[in-house]
Amino acid sequence: MPVFTVLGAGAMGTALCKPLVESGWEVHLWGTWLDDHLLDCIEKGEPHPRIKVEAAPGIKTYRSDELAAALEGSDVVDIAVTSDGLPRVTEMLLEHLGDLRALCLTAKGFWTNPEGRITLLPDAIRTIAADKGVSLPPIVAIGGPVKANECAAGEVTATTFACTDFDIAKGLAADASTATYGIRPSDDEVGVELCAALKNVYAIALGIADGLGEASGIPRHNLKAATFAQAVREMSILVDHAGGHAETPYGLAGVGDLEVTGLSGRNKLYGVRLGKGEHPDDALKTMNELEQTVEGYPAAPLAVRFAGQLGVDEETVPLLHTVARILRGEAGDVYKAVAAAVKA
Repeated sequence: MPVFTVLGAGAMGTALCKPLVESGWEVHLWGTWLDDHLLDCIEKGEPHPRIKVEAAPGIKTYRSDELAAALEGSDVVDIAVTSDGLPRVTEMLLEHLGDLRALCLTAKGFWTNPEGRITLLPDAIRTIAADKGVSLPPIVAIGGPVKANECAAGEVTATTFACTDFDIAKGLAADASTATYGIRPSDDEVGVELCAALKNVYAIALGIADGLGEASGIPRHNLKAATFAQAVREMSILVDHAGGHAETPYGLAGVGDLEVTGLSGRNKLYGVRLGKGEHPDDALKTMNELEQTVEGYPAAPLAVRFAGQLGVDEETVPLLHTVARILRGEAGDVYKAVAAAVKA
């Protein structure tokens, strides 16, 4: 039986175990130094604290000091930690990498390299590996739309596996698909990764529209729809400039992932707080206390810098800049700020 090891026992890492078990893999789930309480619940058969769903039966769990054991015999590994934790986990992984068929990535966001340049996470992994003289297997970017609790419960889910080697993506997609977990292979690693990082930022804007409606009692559905359309347009521009396929944001990885995140994801919920008048820092503190990671918060200023590196200015991607400005507390009236950005 092939072995698939997931690094990170958070919401998405645990959720991914469900279709992997059902598609015939032996699944190892390794928890970081922050995941002991999550593994405690999993091992007791209790619902995962973050997704309120029990983990798939039959997975083998490993604590943070058992990484070598977790990776032993692995055919495929997925990194499912936060973008902040990815460099350290990557360095740890490289010490026990072995001969892998593929290295998957459900972690999403941006990374600042030693020269101060913003890159996507696959390039972060490649840079760290090159510095240590380690050769990597093909990297497979796993993109949305996947809501962790629904995936963990076995609900119908469609997702994207992207690799620059399309045959790798296609083969792994075939081997990990189930009756309820459908995988669409792609060769657009850049597009899928960039959509996954950007959608967290744009979902904050969608949440702001909802929060404005809740606070005022006046629905802001038109504003949210215009914000959604502007977000997809800007993602397409940025993906195209980054060397990806301009059409990728109009598929599962863009429209699909933004839709599900804008309905009830953590970044959307954070945006709701902002729309209802909370200060960005106070709202973030509350979310952190609830163990609800808001990836869009650190991603926003990095996304603005990334756009600048690509030669894309604020006039071209006004919504991206507006969200970053709101998070800095510099936008003034958030309703007027978002409205101006989506009319551009």
